[in-house]
Amino acid sequence: MSRKAVETNKAPQAIGPYSQAIDLGDLVFVSGQIPLNPETMEIVEGDIKQQTIQVMKNLSAVLAEAGLSFDHVAKFTIYLTDMNDFASLNDTYAAFLKAPYPARATVEVSQLPKGVKVEMDVIAKR
Repeated sequence: MSRKAVETNKAPQAIGPYSQAIDLGDLVFVSGQIPLNPETMEIVEGDIKQQTIQVMKNLSAVLAEAGLSFDHVAKFTIYLTDMNDFASLNDTYAAFLKAPYPARATVEVSQLPKGVKVEMDVIAKR
């Protein structure tokens, strides 16, 4: 099994000992993305909608670097700090995708890095 890191400056640089994504050939595992602007490395201010848009842009940039798109995503995992944001997140998230939609898990967590409201990771298949 060949393991290759996927790195792009169009998404936030890793802020710890991890890769933006790992490409295993048929599968690409994209690390959790938070609403960081990749140019400034600052958190996108605003409500769950603005933060979700930035997360989806970040995920899209990493997938693109691997030659993939949201059409290749099999699974999303979404972490929210407030499940009351679920409906707004859903509406914003859905605008980036088309049917058949990926499998998904959404969980509420007590905290996320840098105090953000949402983080997402994906698994994509070539």
